[in-house]
Amino acid sequence: MLIDLQQSRFMKACRREPTDRTPIWLMRQAGRYMKKYRGLRERWSFLELCKDSDLAAEITVYAAERLGADAAIIFSDILLILEPMGFGLEYTEGGGPVIETPVRAPGDVARIAKLPDMGALSFLTDAIGKTRKALSGDLPLIGFSGAPFTLASYVIEGRGSRNCERTLAFMHAQPEAWHTLMESISESLSIYLNAQVHAGVQAVQLFDSWVGCLTPEEYRTHVLPHTKRVIDGICPPSLTSSPSSGEGMGGGVPVIHFGTRTSALLELMRDAGGDVIGIDSTIGLDATWQRLGNAAIQGNLDPSVLLGKPEEIRKQAKRILDQAAGRPGHIFNLGHGVLPDTPEENAIALVEMVHEMSAVRL
Repeated sequence: MLIDLQQSRFMKACRREPTDRTPIWLMRQAGRYMKKYRGLRERWSFLELCKDSDLAAEITVYAAERLGADAAIIFSDILLILEPMGFGLEYTEGGGPVIETPVRAPGDVARIAKLPDMGALSFLTDAIGKTRKALSGDLPLIGFSGAPFTLASYVIEGRGSRNCERTLAFMHAQPEAWHTLMESISESLSIYLNAQVHAGVQAVQLFDSWVGCLTPEEYRTHVLPHTKRVIDGICPPSLTSSPSSGEGMGGGVPVIHFGTRTSALLELMRDAGGDVIGIDSTIGLDATWQRLGNAAIQGNLDPSVLLGKPEEIRKQAKRILDQAAGRPGHIFNLGHGVLPDTPEENAIALVEMVHEMSAVRL
């Protein structure tokens, strides 16, 4: 029987339609806070897990079902696209990802290879296909990538950088090389995200984890056109341009546009595109809706709340649901990823609390 994934809570919320409960999923839904994941990491490295399609599918499905979430997100990483583009990539224990031979001068941009196809990344599309087959038939699967600015900052800084000093210096001192770099990344992302859609995801999320270091004018001039190009190029078209509640895996593919420290950039992010704007914990849902108007919003519990007691988790979850006030178009999530020290039972409890309290409201 053909199951209508488009009528799931998550997909309906992306279209700003009423739901019986507020849908919830968590960024870093599968990660070190889960006992099963830690067991796998004792046997395989992070990259080995990402590149084994069977293991990636297993992790994805287990996490979504263990939490009782309303969507699964494929187990992967935003930086994997950089390897076939010519960058060495290493994940150090406790130190995060390291990019070998980063971009430091305009001449370095010329050596970047645009992603020709998904041949070197077929493990990801294979994992998506296997995950889609293993998931419950009414549970949507989310694909994702880094946004152009965040990927550019990694290849310039050589690692994650909250303030992106080298990136900003390159952007201002070498604007022509900057736009060439962003174009190469954007074209590659279009191939990457569309391949995920065709492999079987029902939605995609663009992570702009470092974009909060920019001023609105910097974002408008140096970033917005490239991000917009990526989002506009996702096919099938996003819900903003082609509303649909089609059957099965048909219909529009919603795009979640997420960033951190972006309270000064919200209107510009909306203009860059996305059916859902994802926000961190530094701005309220109510304030965001006042500024963006009729938009779907994802967020935004502070991840550190999950380190505390159940009564505090419930209190803070209720505060966010009160801000949403049952308004269609709210997807409950954290303001960033689940922290490694989070008790697994607290994450499960959060999902149950959101479902319980939003059902009473609705």
